[in-house]
Amino acid sequence: MDRLLYGAAYYDEYMPRERLSQDVALLKKAHMNVVRIGESTWATCEPQDGVFDFSHVTRVIEAMGKAGIDVILGTPTYAVPSWLVELDPDVLATTKTGRGLYGPRQIMDITNKTYLFYAERVIRKMMETCLPYENVIGIQLDNETKSYGTAGKNVQVGFVKYLKEKFHGSCEEMNRAFGLDYWSNRVNAWEDFPDVRNTINASLGAEFQRYQRKLVAEFLQWQRDIVDEYRRPDQFVTHNTDYDWRGYSYGLNGETDVYENAKAFTLVGTDIYHPTQKHLTGMEIAFGGDVSRSAKGDNYLVLETEAQGFPQWLPYKGQLRLQAYSHLASGADMVEYWHWHSIHNAAETYWKGVLSHDFKENETYRAACQVGAEWEQAGEHLLHLKKHNKVAVLVSNASLTGLAWFPMAAGNAAYNDILMQYYGALYRRNHECDILFPQNAAQKMGDYDLVVIPALYAAPEELLSAIDNYVQNGGCVAASFRTGFADDNLKVYDDSAPHLLDRTFGISYSHFTVPEDLTLASDDPALSGERIETFLELLHPEGAKVLASVKDSPFGEAAAVTENARGKGKAWYIGCGLSDKALEELLDGIARGAGDTPDPALSFPLILRSGTNQLGKTIHYLLNYSDKAQQIVWHGAPGSDVLTREKAATGQALCVGPWDLRILEED
Repeated sequence: MDRLLYGAAYYDEYMPRERLSQDVALLKKAHMNVVRIGESTWATCEPQDGVFDFSHVTRVIEAMGKAGIDVILGTPTYAVPSWLVELDPDVLATTKTGRGLYGPRQIMDITNKTYLFYAERVIRKMMETCLPYENVIGIQLDNETKSYGTAGKNVQVGFVKYLKEKFHGSCEEMNRAFGLDYWSNRVNAWEDFPDVRNTINASLGAEFQRYQRKLVAEFLQWQRDIVDEYRRPDQFVTHNTDYDWRGYSYGLNGETDVYENAKAFTLVGTDIYHPTQKHLTGMEIAFGGDVSRSAKGDNYLVLETEAQGFPQWLPYKGQLRLQAYSHLASGADMVEYWHWHSIHNAAETYWKGVLSHDFKENETYRAACQVGAEWEQAGEHLLHLKKHNKVAVLVSNASLTGLAWFPMAAGNAAYNDILMQYYGALYRRNHECDILFPQNAAQKMGDYDLVVIPALYAAPEELLSAIDNYVQNGGCVAASFRTGFADDNLKVYDDSAPHLLDRTFGISYSHFTVPEDLTLASDDPALSGERIETFLELLHPEGAKVLASVKDSPFGEAAAVTENARGKGKAWYIGCGLSDKALEELLDGIARGAGDTPDPALSFPLILRSGTNQLGKTIHYLLNYSDKAQQIVWHGAPGSDVLTREKAATGQALCVGPWDLRILEED
């Protein structure tokens, strides 16, 4: 890829009237150079069994090609045609609530043989027809793929086979690992294995969810293998992984494993949706970017993000531009909006695109034109941004699943709440992060000065030992409550908590509770008097220094936040929930002590994100997520603004306007 990609999803088949030529002209005027097409169109591409018509796809490819606009082609497999369901109703997934009914997208069983046969056929026909076009630069596999809760008979047969392999054919080994003696849930013969959809055993239920995530990775690799038979070496393969949904992208998606999925792609892609207007903070953009960049340790593509989106997302003046640059600041090489035009009927009529329903130029479109023009002019300075972060955050699908089975308390106590609180505390103080996964943490922890571990509830001993070794060899770790409590099968360890990490943190505990009206006692003003929130582990120091204890504890003397020297390194344990402000202060001090020292004068709403561009120059994004101008003194190396070419000397006063940004490239 030799240029930044900027564009939108384009759906010719949804248009209420012929306007392809007008849209191409508007795309060109906006300096957009890529569109994504095809992923929603199976019933249009194959209106009846074996009857293929790709004319709505090829006419767009050809029109875009004449205009110099590239195309990313989506395989059309995430929404099945009605004739396929009529042919075999088992194409629809059977879930906990029974078999689905036709209508929504993403309701199929991705393991169903009928579905896979016809999906392969339409993929092959599309690849044969469309990949030879020179301007088709990449293929998107499916769309926001998940297991969709599929749990029919064939899936459960596969699950039993998977368990046999995992437990070496031994029911007894499985019964011990999952604790299936409880409530007479043990399985004494594989042929007696019950339907898992209503299991009350968290270990078995979570293992089935892990298996479902495995099915997703295998399905994507299956599509990759088909596509590889047709694609040119210069055509990339990607996919738009999404996140948990809280009305916008938020935390890990428990239905898919981004690290495992990434093995099927040459370029990681993602969908990132986020609040705007007064709620725009950039945090969701940064987190999604950090996850995507870290999945393969490389740049990534934003295949979907909002232009207008929901009515509450209509961007203020300046925000669309700020958002676009925010993606680049995390290492994105492309930003594509979902979608180009606003749809005139069907389910997403009011998820608006770059253009509104009247197709006229509007403020959103004009903002996009400004972005496109700037990227066309300055793109070589912004492409292929590489990060050199000192801090990493360790995430865990197993812990997310485990804490969903065993919620700590009402309110903000889910895994993603803890993860995003810890990530947000670092983000607001400009401690940039990479993301570690359980699969690569042991190998990569040593690359960082500090590893932050939010609620690693479920982890195998190998990972816990790797964390301890990292600290002994000079690393720093800061972990939250609910870390090191259960193994990878959600079986609670039967010794001192946190298991194997009691020596790392110099503490142990056996009691925990949901706190009511408890506060901290501490010599640290940032912690003193802080209300304890969410969860509390009553820590017993065993060599650790107590940074905060439970004030007037009704449970007896107990520590809540500790610091411990271990070998050449240090480890902090935060055994209770804190306010955002207190956690921000605490993690900022820990990160600075570990060696990550961004300018202390800069903090949210002014976010600094840095890296090295393809020219080998250090580049700094100063992003203002507020409606007030931010005045700062630049303490970095001298350089110039990539967009304006204005010089910026060390010690010079700079102003970043409301919802605006500066991009400084060091000399």
